[in-house]
Amino acid sequence: MRMHHVGWAVAVLLAASGAARAGRSCENKRMSTAEVTRAMELAERTVRQLDASGAQVVALARVGQDLSRWNQHYSHFGWAYREAPPAAPGLPGTWRIVHKLNHCGTDRAEVYRQGPGEFFLDRLHAYESAYVVPEPAVQQRLLAVLRDNGRAARWHTRSYSMLAYPWARQYQQSNQWALETLAGAMDDGATDRSRAQGWLRLRGYEPDTLRIDAFHRLGARLTRANVAFDDHPFARRFTDRIDTVTVDSVFAWLQRSGLAGHAQPVR
Repeated sequence: MRMHHVGWAVAVLLAASGAARAGRSCENKRMSTAEVTRAMELAERTVRQLDASGAQVVALARVGQDLSRWNQHYSHFGWAYREAPPAAPGLPGTWRIVHKLNHCGTDRAEVYRQGPGEFFLDRLHAYESAYVVPEPAVQQRLLAVLRDNGRAARWHTRSYSMLAYPWARQYQQSNQWALETLAGAMDDGATDRSRAQGWLRLRGYEPDTLRIDAFHRLGARLTRANVAFDDHPFARRFTDRIDTVTVDSVFAWLQRSGLAGHAQPVR
């Protein structure tokens, strides 16, 4: 979200609120005690590993949906960073996650800053996470962006589509925002999404291609406000090829490009 269009959203989301989800419709059903407990246990395990990593910034992913049909595992990621450490020596700083969330299955989304517990308080498909540690120079550039509300929101577009085309700017999905924010942090000249996408192209990022036939595309477009296909090139759509930014493609590219190490699962 560009700051002159809408305000910065600082999330205060509880398990029962269901106010925003990454590509999922909101549900009125409350999370069970067991679900909340498992989510908090996952958050605790993840924080322990993040503390042990020595990193200041990581890409952090969760498994919110079953995407095995599309040969994908992780559904959503954001940037986790350490806040400045407390005055007491020897204690690590608190982790915060900056990520983009869709509003209850609508065609709108905002950027949120959450704690680890809130990040995992979703009806997850699998209680596991994964993180990727960027190279130190990349971490420092990201840290400066993530701690600044205005800069973190610079490459955000409020119009949301779960399957937004990676090289268009009509819509933007959650993983796409996170990826373009990395590009913006790395390229001092990337003051808009177009330049950020250009940086990603030059450095060899390749989105994943999902095979979705016309029947299913039409059904999704008619029944879900947060799915659109009109930003995809006609020739690709005509052959049922839908390109989009996935966590798996981002993690693979980060390692391939030398910008980060390999993914570390937390189970």
